[in-house]
Amino acid sequence: MDTNTAYTLTACILAAFGFIGFQAATRKIDDDAYLSSRGTQGWQGIGLSLFASGMGVWILLIPSEVAYYGGFWDVMGYAVSSVTPFLLLAYVGPMIRGRLPNGITLADYARHRLGRAMQVYVGAISILYMFTFLFAEFTAIGKVMDHLSGMDPVIPMVMVGIVTATYTAYGGLPSSLATDRIQALVIVLLVMMILIVLMEGDPSQMIDDARAYNSDDDWSLLGSMSYRGSFESGLALVVAVTAAEMFSQGNWQRVYASNNDESLRRGAFLAASMAFPLVFVMGFLGTVAAGQGGIGDPSIAFFYVIDESIFLVAPVLIVLVVSLVCSSADTLQNAIVASFSRDISDGALSLKSSRVATIAMIPLAIYLASGPTIIGFEFNAWSVFGIFLFADMLAAATVSPVLMTLWGEVSSRGAFLGCLAGFASVALYGLIEPPVDSQFYMYIIHPTAGAVPASEGGLTNLWAFVSAIIGSAFVTVVGSYALPDE
Repeated sequence: MDTNTAYTLTACILAAFGFIGFQAATRKIDDDAYLSSRGTQGWQGIGLSLFASGMGVWILLIPSEVAYYGGFWDVMGYAVSSVTPFLLLAYVGPMIRGRLPNGITLADYARHRLGRAMQVYVGAISILYMFTFLFAEFTAIGKVMDHLSGMDPVIPMVMVGIVTATYTAYGGLPSSLATDRIQALVIVLLVMMILIVLMEGDPSQMIDDARAYNSDDDWSLLGSMSYRGSFESGLALVVAVTAAEMFSQGNWQRVYASNNDESLRRGAFLAASMAFPLVFVMGFLGTVAAGQGGIGDPSIAFFYVIDESIFLVAPVLIVLVVSLVCSSADTLQNAIVASFSRDISDGALSLKSSRVATIAMIPLAIYLASGPTIIGFEFNAWSVFGIFLFADMLAAATVSPVLMTLWGEVSSRGAFLGCLAGFASVALYGLIEPPVDSQFYMYIIHPTAGAVPASEGGLTNLWAFVSAIIGSAFVTVVGSYALPDE
């Protein structure tokens, strides 16, 4: 597509979302409504918002790249991991809201049960995870727009950043919810259009390609749809992503935005039913690309499969990409501010300061997305994936002690010891199964498979995450009995 046409189309879509966001924020708003939109959403609104806010540009890149390298079981793992957070939210969300009706974030509940120190710790993990997600989204849109139209990657990042930060800073969560509903419908419609184009080709050939051995790339797995060597890696993705998504405060904001427990449950089920097929299909297309032969950049494997020369395909893809990045970026911006306001500053952040913080985070996110090298650390696609895994490990070591507080016997000291034990358990696992060419504690920092090549174990190490969850849960129970709260 012509670059100038792509710029114009991008600007028009952003203008439309900006208009929707500002329209939703025309009434006066207070601090609580800005961060929680408490009790205002029915099940359809919650479902569409959960779906849209969780589906960023990453769905066009990561599932197909993981599938390209990891094969069918990693595809299935990513698809299941897109559903399990919603299902868990449907179960534990009403329980936590019932115990803390005036909360906004998961860290609010952590403070209610475990004290201020745990609130800060949970809030810090959440911010690390969400901010990594935010600049990864900017990285993704820059890469995709460059591929589709030759745009300078920084320009679409800046365009999206300005528009989403402006309407989110002004309207807060109500603006994000309003745009989510439209973006969710646009995403579903455009993905269906793309799939129709693909199905007009030769579906049987696509299945054969997905099963084929890619002899051009040593990292692509043999017989990707039948090879089971990456099963543990796929399961690891389910564990890691589910744990991490519990610390995505955008989900918890929507728990409190739902008008009752039934709306939350039905909305979560709606989001899950929409997310699974979308992520699975995108992953499947990655295995198709792998079977067709080695490609230059596996992170855009999806775009190698679809013929962008077909009339309207490129414009549809641009609208889809902009919708995806806006749907996640505005949620992340408001959720990060909610964590700063409620968890780190202990409610001291005013509405004006929240708006300033929403705008102020964008330049840093864009800078990191541009791929700088800071103190010897290069921010590239693989390093971002590594940061995600590190945040996932922090979440895996913490999620059991926090959620187990729904069982009334858990004490604050027991939960704290459980969090420490989560990391100790990973280190212990590293002593038993040492990482390749690394120290035993490196699974905490970089929980990859620990085996080269990927075909020997997939992309992510299951047992490092399982160790964190089981170890933290066990010590939480033992510590709570040994050190009960007064």
